[in-house]
Amino acid sequence: MGARTKARKRALDVLYAADLRGESGVEALERVTAEAEAPANPYTAVLVRGVSEHQARIDEVLEEFSTDWSLTRMPAVDRNVLRIGVWELLWADDVPDTVAVTEAMTLVRELSTDESPAFVNGVLGAIQRKKSTLV
Repeated sequence: MGARTKARKRALDVLYAADLRGESGVEALERVTAEAEAPANPYTAVLVRGVSEHQARIDEVLEEFSTDWSLTRMPAVDRNVLRIGVWELLWADDVPDTVAVTEAMTLVRELSTDESPAFVNGVLGAIQRKKSTLV
């Protein structure tokens, strides 16, 4: 497993915990760091901070493209994987679009429901096709 793949998984852990606790991703990152469980890879913090900084816009985009699924109705893992994927698609210039989508699908394939990979692929694929109009 590559370093960035591990960083994405750790960022998902932090964002998932934040989601369940009702705190921001940055608050969760600071809590984890204070508990001496700081992420080893700096890309984890980049992802968590990026998603947190742009979360309002990311959630708007997800609401627009996740047909018939509100954010609250999505499994928490899927919701946070999608947030990471959207951030990488729209704001991470050093991550190719296909990598962002593939990595998101890998995470949900491993950690979520059987239907999640197709759902995540569909949502992120649609966002990827329209990304020039979204930033």
